[in-house]
Amino acid sequence: MVSFKEIIAFMLRLGRWFCLLVPLALFVGSFCALFLWMLEWVTHYRFTHPNILYGLPLAGVAVALSYYWWGGRAGGGNNLILDELNKPGEGVPLRMAPLVFIGTVVSHLFGASVGREGTAVQMGGSLASNFARLFCLDERETRILLMAGMASGLGAVYGTPITGAVFGLEVVTLGALDYSALLPVAVTSIIADWTCHQWGIHHASYIVSFKGFAAQGQPAFHVDALLWVKVALAAVAFGFASKAFSEGVYRLAPLIKKLCPQTWLQPAIGGVATIALVWLLGTRDYLGLGVTAPELGGASIVNFFGSTHYAWSWLLKLLFTVIALATGYKGGEVTPLFFIGAGLGNALAPFLGVPGDLLAGVGMVAVFGGAVNAPLACTIMGVELFGGTNIVYYATGCFIAYLCSGHTGIYLSQRVGIPKIWRADFQPGILLKRARNGVWREED
Repeated sequence: MVSFKEIIAFMLRLGRWFCLLVPLALFVGSFCALFLWMLEWVTHYRFTHPNILYGLPLAGVAVALSYYWWGGRAGGGNNLILDELNKPGEGVPLRMAPLVFIGTVVSHLFGASVGREGTAVQMGGSLASNFARLFCLDERETRILLMAGMASGLGAVYGTPITGAVFGLEVVTLGALDYSALLPVAVTSIIADWTCHQWGIHHASYIVSFKGFAAQGQPAFHVDALLWVKVALAAVAFGFASKAFSEGVYRLAPLIKKLCPQTWLQPAIGGVATIALVWLLGTRDYLGLGVTAPELGGASIVNFFGSTHYAWSWLLKLLFTVIALATGYKGGEVTPLFFIGAGLGNALAPFLGVPGDLLAGVGMVAVFGGAVNAPLACTIMGVELFGGTNIVYYATGCFIAYLCSGHTGIYLSQRVGIPKIWRADFQPGILLKRARNGVWREED
């Protein structure tokens, strides 16, 4: 039987966490609102002043110099936060938040093909780490607060609070979830998303008109067997696209470093390459986020859900983004992954005989899920973005893409709790960075 003293102690702990999580969520949600407003403004400015692209090499060098002079450990980005979650050290420096905020806004203003999730996650993680230091939290409490900070950043910036909560748990360790942190990360993500909306921020809408009916009159959750198989086949391609994206960045970055050892000068290479690609292709559709296109009918995430077929847009966006990230531009990977996934789904739909809007939606969340190794969070994202009717197809895409992407991803500081395919020489907790290279035990 629970004593009165135990109830009081529980209520005091609950109240203490409430006093920590609510201010953190309000801060993160407000920063995300400001960030999204700034991104909308600079994107509109770039659309109306296209020649600003020619300043991209100089802008990239300026941001890189700011990190070179003042960044320190903040240059570790999302991987630094994951390192702190798995093995707490000096904490996440507070300067990470303003540096990544400014760096990402500048990158988008001049047209770098980067995302926004990295900024939101880093702002949330930076604020959470400094909250933990301010209130002298122990190692376990700091870990929970860091997960809450990451979750609130992702949940607020995409308007998907439950996705953010599950992402905060799932991204830390492949194949293992820490459910003791579930309520704190969920509360923080939901409040941060609510706060972001209170500032008047609206997120892009993606319309999936296909509602899961195999034939007229059948129930909404009925699964068409042939359609399910086709989605599964497409999911294999989504997984390979996830792997190609991650490996593209990791293989190009050392080549850039060998060509130009000065890290602060490397963005100039990416900027010049981006300008050259724009000249060669004659389009600016692959600059920036790619949620909307600068010209009517151009390649964009929103347009991939329509009736127009875009055969190779996904591959071109992959190329633009790999170049930008490998040369050091700040932002994130997720929105470009949305573009790649939705574009690949749009491209495959006519060949597979699958509704284009459905496969664009599946691809959008599945390529993301394969690249961040978070299939559950990305399945929930499909529901939050498109509705729950087609959840079987979203889950199929995310689960298969997760397996097919292999032991790689955009966050190499993740730990492997359970490998995607079991192996006898596996040591629990091995870094994904080592697993990617075929090393499965620390002593190796």
